[in-house]
Amino acid sequence: MSGPVNAAPRARQEPAALRAFSRALGWLSALTITVAGVALVGLVAMMGWLVFGRYVLNDTPTWIERAATLAILAIAMPVAAVGVRERFHLSVLGIREKLPLGVQRWVAMACDVLMGMFGAAMAWWSWELVDMVGAFKIPLLGISQGWTYAPMVVGGALIVLYAIEQVLHDIFSAEAPEQRGVAAAFLE
Repeated sequence: MSGPVNAAPRARQEPAALRAFSRALGWLSALTITVAGVALVGLVAMMGWLVFGRYVLNDTPTWIERAATLAILAIAMPVAAVGVRERFHLSVLGIREKLPLGVQRWVAMACDVLMGMFGAAMAWWSWELVDMVGAFKIPLLGISQGWTYAPMVVGGALIVLYAIEQVLHDIFSAEAPEQRGVAAAFLE
């Protein structure tokens, strides 16, 4: 015998390019969460000013409601994309867990591909909306109506990037797909 009898099988090594790609997307994910956090603080400040203006000054600042809607979109869409990377998006694992391990990986990969296709469609059609309404101004704010749909373009593009990363991990990683990201912490 050339080695120990109970030696663990060698884990598949992910390619260096994939590790670098994941590190870059990790930075992008952290930046996205940081920007969303700052926007959330701004949103809270806007709502505070709205309440103060309405009930103390008796002069409601009308622009805040529309600006708050834009802030919510700017927070929600990119952070939803981060959910694809961290695997905290909506997922039903009951059926997949009943399948053999090899089939589970293929099902996970198919779901990741579909998620990427959804992100691409969202980015593409949202860009069409940005282009269509870009010449119109948002009342009370005076900025292009395209800003309403721009977060959907960004979110869709990020979903595509993160889905590509997940598919590559599905192909090259030795660990099961549900063992990656934040979602792994919630498995029993």
